[in-house]
Amino acid sequence: MSESARKRTLFYIYFLLIGLIVFNACVSGNKKPEDLDLQAFETFSRMHGDSVAIAPRRVRAKAFQRMEEAQDSLVKYSYLSMTLKTYLITSQLDSARIVIRQIEDFVQKQPYSPQIADLSSECFNMRGNIYARTGYMDSAEYYFRKAYEQRMQGTKIEVIPDILMNLADASNRLGKLDVGAAWYRRALLLCDSLNITSAKKPPIYYGLAQVYVTMRDFEQCDYYNNLAAGSYESMLPYEKYIYLNNRGTSYYYREDYETAMDYFKKVVSLVEDYPDMGFELNLSWLNLGDCFLQLNEADSAAKYMNKCEPFFEQLGVTTALYYIDTQKIELALLQKDFQKARRILSESVAPPDIDPDMVHIRNKYLQQFYEETNNYQQAYYYLKENNLLDDSVRNERVRMHTADLTMRYQQDSTLMAHKVLFQKQRNEMLTLRQTRLVILAIAVVAVLIAGFLYLYSKKKRALLLAQSRRTVSTLRLENIRNRLSPHFIFNVLNQEMAGRKTEEQRELSSLVKLMRRNLELAEQLCVTLAEELDFVKTYIDLERRSLGSAFHSEIEIGEDVHPEHVSIPSMMIQIPVENAVKHALRGKEGDRNLWISVCRQESFICIKITDNGGGYRPNSKNRGTGTGMKVIMQTIQILNNKNKESIDVSVHNVSLPNGEIGCEVAFRLPDNYDYRI
Repeated sequence: MSESARKRTLFYIYFLLIGLIVFNACVSGNKKPEDLDLQAFETFSRMHGDSVAIAPRRVRAKAFQRMEEAQDSLVKYSYLSMTLKTYLITSQLDSARIVIRQIEDFVQKQPYSPQIADLSSECFNMRGNIYARTGYMDSAEYYFRKAYEQRMQGTKIEVIPDILMNLADASNRLGKLDVGAAWYRRALLLCDSLNITSAKKPPIYYGLAQVYVTMRDFEQCDYYNNLAAGSYESMLPYEKYIYLNNRGTSYYYREDYETAMDYFKKVVSLVEDYPDMGFELNLSWLNLGDCFLQLNEADSAAKYMNKCEPFFEQLGVTTALYYIDTQKIELALLQKDFQKARRILSESVAPPDIDPDMVHIRNKYLQQFYEETNNYQQAYYYLKENNLLDDSVRNERVRMHTADLTMRYQQDSTLMAHKVLFQKQRNEMLTLRQTRLVILAIAVVAVLIAGFLYLYSKKKRALLLAQSRRTVSTLRLENIRNRLSPHFIFNVLNQEMAGRKTEEQRELSSLVKLMRRNLELAEQLCVTLAEELDFVKTYIDLERRSLGSAFHSEIEIGEDVHPEHVSIPSMMIQIPVENAVKHALRGKEGDRNLWISVCRQESFICIKITDNGGGYRPNSKNRGTGTGMKVIMQTIQILNNKNKESIDVSVHNVSLPNGEIGCEVAFRLPDNYDYRI
């Protein structure tokens, strides 16, 4: 191919590539590096989302590793936000608070965007979870609402059901059962409207079941629990925990304490396999302790209370501590230790946002206490308080029924409207996608044709170049053979060796070996590291007499390096060694040292040839012609041109431990390097 034809081909390729780039820009938009990093984060989040609950510390470590690679940007803090849930799961609430403040400081400095809204929602949601876990439900509900508002302005609509479930749980624990049920039903509606995976639904089902437990509507409770049970095997560990715990709670309020204990024991057996679920384990022990109390097994009850109390005291979980005090009162009553019960009552402080069910249990024990201490006025007071709570629950059931019917109607209507809208959007997207595919197919075909022409011309030029190189190499080798007449030289040296002393014969034999091997290497482009080192050792042995006893050489090979399986350019080590001996060490006074080291660094073999000859001095009288290194450098350059990864070469002076200056020649050879021309 002529030069002008080659230029025309390249012009066509560049033109078509530019056209393809413009097309992709029209289809996908210009993507900034940060956009690509955000895409990488989204991929990371999808891959490790479920693992957060199973192996939180491992996911946290991976997120921190990604953070170190990111700049101080949205991407960095997005990875940081992934660590929040891991801290909650491992009950490291202080660490979670610190991370929240770091993210909030960043968010406050940024202009509004949907991605910033997502990040802000993560912080609000986690604050809500921390307040919920420590028993401050008013604050929890407030931050869950903030999280919901921010997420509605963000990009990740699919996580909104999770926030709605948090809102529902907070409302329930505040005694607002109709509000809690409405949040759960809104979550179901969203899942149906947006075709969100059905894996989101089981937590909603057992959440609704818990609402009906509070209202003592066990028929509806079992209905929703059974819906959730159908997906039990596919649930994540913490989802299985909540499901089993809720079922146990439902039997506790039916006063079927044996069945309740069976479920709580299943919870313990489940969470014991996950060391990071310490909160859940201790809460299960607390529930088991209450069941033992109801069965008048005081020793077992005390055992479980004592196991979990230090944990909740350390975290400051006020609701759990209130529950423990309640159980201690009942335990004292079982033991007829009224003085102890009175002391617990005087020291116990009720949290401001206590669960109505917790209040109901406490009131029952207080009624019992005052009856047994003959204070019937106070006993009657707590009986009335519980009756009021029961009446409130019955009234709540009526409101729930009405709200349920309204919500179902709204759900059906909204779902139908969403389906019509989604179908219309789906048709529009299908048409657009087909148009894009046609344009893309034309562009791809054009690029393939241009690429074929380019590759054809490149291959043709490569063949011509290889042929030229082989011709030159053949001529060079032939020239060497003609000039040296090797067989004649070897015959003469062998005749000379016959009449020599043993030591002289050994030296001449080494010289013959060296010359013969030199000719062999001249015919090879690459050799094994073992062959090269054997040649170098022979050369060094020949030079020892001229260098004297002050000459010391050392060859160090790493344990993970296998010289027989490593290929290198021929003479790559020999030439620097020869230069070091001739131009650096031969004229040096004192110790003359030569070090050769070979080691592995990741996917590279590193070779260093170091001497203590005073370093490389361009103006030195001992400086050679540089022909040998030029041959090596030219050979490496030719090979690098056809390899993705290059052989790196460096020549520099080094300071030795004894204060001397030396010269170091270093080679860095990648694995799977192709030595074929």
